[in-house]
Amino acid sequence: MASLTKVIAANNHQITELEAVLDDHFAQHPDAAILRSLPGLGVVTGARVLGEFGDDPTRYDSAKARRNYAGTSPLTVASGTRTVVRARHVRNKRLADALHWWAFNAITRSPGARALYDRRRAAGDTHSGALRVVANRLVAILHGCLRTHTTYDEHTAWAHRHDLAA
Repeated sequence: MASLTKVIAANNHQITELEAVLDDHFAQHPDAAILRSLPGLGVVTGARVLGEFGDDPTRYDSAKARRNYAGTSPLTVASGTRTVVRARHVRNKRLADALHWWAFNAITRSPGARALYDRRRAAGDTHSGALRVVANRLVAILHGCLRTHTTYDEHTAWAHRHDLAA
């Protein structure tokens, strides 16, 4: 038991050191202030999102392209008279995981994100489905913030949705 306690203590110390290094390096990125301004996006999740999306400003032509890469946009499959909308399963799974946690954190910090989540749950979406809708919107907001080089503003982000505006 004593040796396991020492191993756990050493791991905790290393985690603390790694968090400090990550915080220092992430803060040096030109878009760090924009990423940190978004609700629910801290240093660790922000670094994950930035790492998976990349930092080339010309990589994504539109918010739709960024959402498609993230796998958060719905996939519509039509055949004859039947149309089905479902989640994308071919996607960057590391990015999808980071976006899931971002959306989960955002619904407790952003009234607009919470209202969207609640509306989707009331419409019958599962918890994961509602979080995917929130993540899809957050990716579009991120894209807009990065394109215009502005930090997040709750009112601007959700103003187009009068039923969700804070």
